[in-house]
Amino acid sequence: MPAGNNFFDAIVVGTGISGGWAAKELTEKGLKTLVLDRGRMVKHGEYPTALEQIWELPYAGRPTQDDLQHQMVTQRAGVLTQANKHWFVDDTEHPYIEKKPFGWVRGYHVGGRSIMWGRQSYRWSPMDFEANAKENIAVDWPIRYEDLAPWYDRVESFIGVSGQAEGYTQLPDGKFLPPMALNCVELHLKEAIASKMGRALTIGRTANLTAPLAHSPQRGTCQYRNLCVRGCPFGAYFSSNSSTLPAAEKTGNMTLRPNSIVYELIFDAKNDRASGVRVLDAETNEQMEFHAKVIFLCASTFGSTSILMNSVSSRFPEGFGNDSGELGCNIMDHHLGIGATALVEGFDDQYYSGQRPNGIYIPRFVNIGKDKRSYLRGFGYQGGAGRSGWTRLMEDATLGADLKTKAAQPGPWGMRLVGFGETLPYHDNRVVFDRARKDKHGLPVLEFDAGMRENETKMRKDMATEAATMLDAAGFKNVREYDNADDLGMGIHEMGTARMGWDPKTSVLNAWNQVHACKNVYVTDGSCMTSSACQNPSLTYMALTARAADHAVQELKRMNL
Repeated sequence: MPAGNNFFDAIVVGTGISGGWAAKELTEKGLKTLVLDRGRMVKHGEYPTALEQIWELPYAGRPTQDDLQHQMVTQRAGVLTQANKHWFVDDTEHPYIEKKPFGWVRGYHVGGRSIMWGRQSYRWSPMDFEANAKENIAVDWPIRYEDLAPWYDRVESFIGVSGQAEGYTQLPDGKFLPPMALNCVELHLKEAIASKMGRALTIGRTANLTAPLAHSPQRGTCQYRNLCVRGCPFGAYFSSNSSTLPAAEKTGNMTLRPNSIVYELIFDAKNDRASGVRVLDAETNEQMEFHAKVIFLCASTFGSTSILMNSVSSRFPEGFGNDSGELGCNIMDHHLGIGATALVEGFDDQYYSGQRPNGIYIPRFVNIGKDKRSYLRGFGYQGGAGRSGWTRLMEDATLGADLKTKAAQPGPWGMRLVGFGETLPYHDNRVVFDRARKDKHGLPVLEFDAGMRENETKMRKDMATEAATMLDAAGFKNVREYDNADDLGMGIHEMGTARMGWDPKTSVLNAWNQVHACKNVYVTDGSCMTSSACQNPSLTYMALTARAADHAVQELKRMNL
């Protein structure tokens, strides 16, 4: 193996949800680890708008026309503001092609989307890992819930997940910090749907600290500001920047290099293994190589897959590890933008304290037990209840002292349910390179050809109808269904493209997240997913990464890598 400053025990590509965990686990187990990120350096606390008030932001926080021209994809997702635009890529510098509408929301900086994520942290259930096999869809997961359960424990205990233990079969309990409180309207809905429909509702399970963590004294508890997308200077929610990267740095075994675009794996044909990575410096355009015994790709679903697709050799003419032809295929996301809203009467004498950065969760109830629908799989709901504020008066004709009096009073209660539906893994939902078109670094751009199918369309009808039915059951008023015609990608839960499986002929990765054809390369971000369930996937990415890192260290000790 090469020697010198460019050789390490391990290389981790990416510093987001998965990459931070790979860095932490590998360094804590004694491996000298190079951690590469294509974006700029961001240290914990370096969140420029975290403490600014809305009136201190330009244009009252709203994006300008110039912002929209450069960050239209982020705007399509409904999350672009003056307070967070610095966390999202410039689409003119980093373009991609949509054969069908597809949203690819990205953040190129150390910490990745762990800074901006929604923090909802749900375990998948046994039925989620078994569904493909039982329904003969795509390929079977090569693991089961029991394989991942101890790693869910490990991850939850470290990141801090607040939530309520409920005993739901379809939504396993975890290692929880004290739950945030449901407000009076949410409690009413919980009781109504339980008594009338036999359905469950719980407070969201979120990676926001509601109590101190002894092992992370640098992190404070949640301040209930609900400004998480800006970055939290208190460290109250889990991010790589506040949690896993500091833990890795503390070991003395991590070398972190930002502005380092990994564009290719180096394949050593003589030894039938990957020997390292080729990197383009994002600031100087210098090309360089780094070498290691083991490589973890954690660059996000399409980031890792693009590296694999670009790593072409005589052994892998169709992309690294692509003996199955499944690389780039089976794109999944959660389809949302659909549900119901209602006005709520009878609670005007009650309010709530703070801006809770969390909502409610209604776990899946369709296609479970005796409930059978005309489609496969199911959906859950997020959302919540609240009282409208002074912005409701922006078109009010009242002036002067009377307007001030109105604005000082809270508005009416409202309730919103938002469905999150599972997308099936379709082989021809895929991404490929368009090598004729380049990004600002001269690298080929990705072309997406993916969309929802009949199963998802049928499911969406129930997602709206059932939401309205539950709001009606609670006695709420002016119940209205809505469907904002969601595109894939807008859930920002992209999965698939390098799936796990038993058979190298039909999958890219094995049960330990190793590339079937090259065991010293692990892929542990969303690209590894074999199905999508309907729960937020980030907790599962972290558990898979911790499990894979432990396996890699054991295999190195056995001299198998």
